[in-house]
Amino acid sequence: MSDAASAPAPRPVRTLRDLPAPPGEWPVIGHLLRVDPTKVHRSLEDWGRRLGMPYRLQLGPTPAVVLDDVELFHRIARERPQRWIRNGRILPVSREMGLDGLFSVEGDEWVVQRRLIMQSLNASHFRGFFPTLHEVTRRLHRRWHRAAERGQTLEMGDELMRYTVDVTSALSFGEDPNTIEREGNRIQQHLAAVFPMLMKRVLLPWPVWHWVKTPADRRLERDLAAVHAYVGEVVERARARRRDAPREPGEPPRHVLEAMLDACDAPGSDFTEAMVRANVLTLLLAGEDTTAHSLAWTLPFLAAEPARQTRLHERAVALLGDAPVAASLEALRELDEFEALATEATRLRPVVAFLIVDAIGDERVGDLDVPAGTRLIFLMRPQATNPAHFHDPQAFRPERWVGAGPAGAHEPRAHNQFGAGPRVCPGRHLASVEMRLVLSMLLRHFEVELACDPAAIDEVCAFTVMPSRMPVRLRLRADAPAPH
Repeated sequence: MSDAASAPAPRPVRTLRDLPAPPGEWPVIGHLLRVDPTKVHRSLEDWGRRLGMPYRLQLGPTPAVVLDDVELFHRIARERPQRWIRNGRILPVSREMGLDGLFSVEGDEWVVQRRLIMQSLNASHFRGFFPTLHEVTRRLHRRWHRAAERGQTLEMGDELMRYTVDVTSALSFGEDPNTIEREGNRIQQHLAAVFPMLMKRVLLPWPVWHWVKTPADRRLERDLAAVHAYVGEVVERARARRRDAPREPGEPPRHVLEAMLDACDAPGSDFTEAMVRANVLTLLLAGEDTTAHSLAWTLPFLAAEPARQTRLHERAVALLGDAPVAASLEALRELDEFEALATEATRLRPVVAFLIVDAIGDERVGDLDVPAGTRLIFLMRPQATNPAHFHDPQAFRPERWVGAGPAGAHEPRAHNQFGAGPRVCPGRHLASVEMRLVLSMLLRHFEVELACDPAAIDEVCAFTVMPSRMPVRLRLRADAPAPH
């Protein structure tokens, strides 16, 4: 028999109308009434289990295809932004809110901003950043030590937001708000309102808030006014420090904002004052949310396994000794298993639940014809919990990310906590350092106990997926030294 005769017949090409779709599709609005922005990721996953992948979804006038294919995900990630762009609603909505920084822009704007931000957040800069990271983590240790002595229950979502805002502000803008030790009206209260409303508006096919403003829309206007006023103050203070304490010739920028101001003020620069302000806000939002939520989702898994806590405590004692926090960048390199806790937690509880891209032109995706303008929605959790990609995929096994790991399937490309391709997260190295510092400090000094039924913690989609609550009690270990 010839090779041609034995080869499988090619699969026929399908169109969008050949795909299954959820019930309840209405004219004009499609499936919009069936989508709750705060639970959209769960709805998409549930429909995938019932309908199979891929399936079709109609979001107003925009057709969408929902997928969980790892190879297609990485192929399309590599083809951005030439053939695919981020969800086409993100840029106009972000621009209207003053959020058109690196996260949302496309094309030439993205190239200009990406180069600058990547250079500023390069992993090689962390030796200079480390003393600040170390001090902010020690500050968090002191706060948690006091809470443990008093038997307080901590809302860890808020605690970790304080930490990530302090780190992001200190490293990116050259100033330390010290929200860990200062109570009162903090900028996080305004920042926290932005992402949920961005998510809601991006999912709407029309800018209905232009015609009818709800109380939530009016609150957002107030929150955005406060945030933009704060950003303006941050930029002006950085300009004043740059003017009053100029760098020596050849000395690199002292932080990301200073690098942006240098670029903005350079003759003939394409980098504008508006880009500076948009990226200050982008760094605040992105630096606050993703790392804080990743750390928070790790805690229920730790609380459920006291024996694992004990093993990692002994490891942390061996590595940290009586130091409250890892003392050097070299020491961080020994903390792989602590970062692995968060990596595994976000495989099961992804902070970024899906990636949305729009086709610039007509495309062929597998055996599917995709017309220009079609939206692809790649779900992260189905990829990361597929037994073909990970052995015992529903089990919390951080050791699968360290060394050889357990036997069985292990496909790291199926877990994309920082994205992939040219638009991979520029802050991933900083997030890695924060995870190692916080989790090694936590397990060196404390036992972790969840102060509620785990079933009472909901996943809330507010662009990133955050826990609805995360009350935790910390108990001091017998060998935990006092802060100093």
